[in-house]
Amino acid sequence: MKLFDVYPLNPIEITKGQGSLVWDNKGQEYLDLYGGHAVISIGHTHPHYVQRLTDQLHKIGFYSNSVEIPLQSQLAELLGKVSGKADNQLFLCNSGAEANENALKLASFYNGRKKVIAFKGAFHGRTSLAVSCTDNPKIVAPVNQTENIIFLPHNDETALERIFSESGNEISAVIIEGIQGVGGIRVATESFLQKLRSLCDQYNAVYIADSVQCGYGRSGKFYSHDFAGVEADIYTMAKGMGNGFPVAGISIAPKFKPWHGMLGTTFGGNHLACAAAVAVLEVIENDKLMENARTIGSYLIEELSKLDKICEVRGRGLMIGIDLPEELSHVKKDLLFKHHIFTGESKPNVLRLLPALNLKREHADRFLDALNKTLNQ
Repeated sequence: MKLFDVYPLNPIEITKGQGSLVWDNKGQEYLDLYGGHAVISIGHTHPHYVQRLTDQLHKIGFYSNSVEIPLQSQLAELLGKVSGKADNQLFLCNSGAEANENALKLASFYNGRKKVIAFKGAFHGRTSLAVSCTDNPKIVAPVNQTENIIFLPHNDETALERIFSESGNEISAVIIEGIQGVGGIRVATESFLQKLRSLCDQYNAVYIADSVQCGYGRSGKFYSHDFAGVEADIYTMAKGMGNGFPVAGISIAPKFKPWHGMLGTTFGGNHLACAAAVAVLEVIENDKLMENARTIGSYLIEELSKLDKICEVRGRGLMIGIDLPEELSHVKKDLLFKHHIFTGESKPNVLRLLPALNLKREHADRFLDALNKTLNQ
């Protein structure tokens, strides 16, 4: 049997990682500023993380949600503390798409409505309803197509007000990334998120803060939506939540009342997943990683903004987009194969930096030096 060929692969086999560095099977070292698509939040093979998982694996790795799992409550309490949402409720699942799927379903249960507002450039996942809210027709299969999704221009307050005035009583939810990832590191403005909150309150619609990529401290605050000073009704999380172990969740406002069977999952909230997620939060809190994301991120953005050939630098904290002119579309490839630095991209020509939140200044400088050389070749 061969693999289903859906991923364009770099001819590199990574065999070891530590912090922000990884090594291939030939011993070549790479600087990882991609973090496996924003997944590595506390660095590769962090000692506390490895110890937490190892200890748990020696006890029990999995049992279903048919029994009490105290680690789930421990995770919920710590998440409430670190995120500042202690009054919320936590539902655990396995991936960002699943988190968004459950958030949209919960919203519809809450107000009995079907219409969902999403935005141009959005990426919310590949499962049925999540992909319907994703602005990429190429990956929306016919079976996923629905008339219930309304796409609006990003950061357009007038368009948002208009659709609510026309159809507000039909809107179940608005789903929005605080910072669009796949869309090119585009930050939702504070006034736009405040307007969204106000309209959701007025029409009893549900504000879903997709924090799968822009959450978990990456922006310098726990949720990037926090910059706007608003509270979402549901926050979705994944990626950095488990530092590589598949774990996701939704943080749910107190106004949502659960009933048995309302949501469900086989693997969500298992012992190993919770151990991984608890370890991540402990390291974020104890090592002050949100502060580091703010400090190193601000430094990177400031230095990148000084480089002539860059069109625009966008983002917050350690979620940074570098918009390049078309003639520099080779930069990502050159950084990887000539300078051994992993970065991400958004089509057509945006470099995405999504490193671990404990990225060191020396590694930021290593990248800046390599980028400067590449731009001026």
